[in-house]
Amino acid sequence: MQRRTFRREVFLPCQVVRERDFRLVSSLAFDLSTGGMQVLTGTRVLTGEPLLVSFRAPKTGAWFDLAATVARVIHGRRPEDRGRGLGLEFHGMALSARYDLLDGLEGLPVTASVRA
Repeated sequence: MQRRTFRREVFLPCQVVRERDFRLVSSLAFDLSTGGMQVLTGTRVLTGEPLLVSFRAPKTGAWFDLAATVARVIHGRRPEDRGRGLGLEFHGMALSARYDLLDGLEGLPVTASVRA
């Protein structure tokens, strides 16, 4: 599978809450693209679970409030894992918002992919 977006390494404060009970799932993202993000979590969350994500773009400071789905659960067992985390896929982002986020990611280091 080929990735559709360039992922950028960030350490970004955020708020990720479960849609069904508004429980805080994460407050730190470490990987961000226009299509999604990876976050650290201590909460058990299932693949496919709908979430709400709020964060400010690096560099520009633009606010984003987005719907997302858990695309991947990272259990933190592999040496290259940063701990327990989630891979989130954004939904319903307007094209103009994608460009705004892309501006905020410009110049940040590319995330080194550990997956094939």
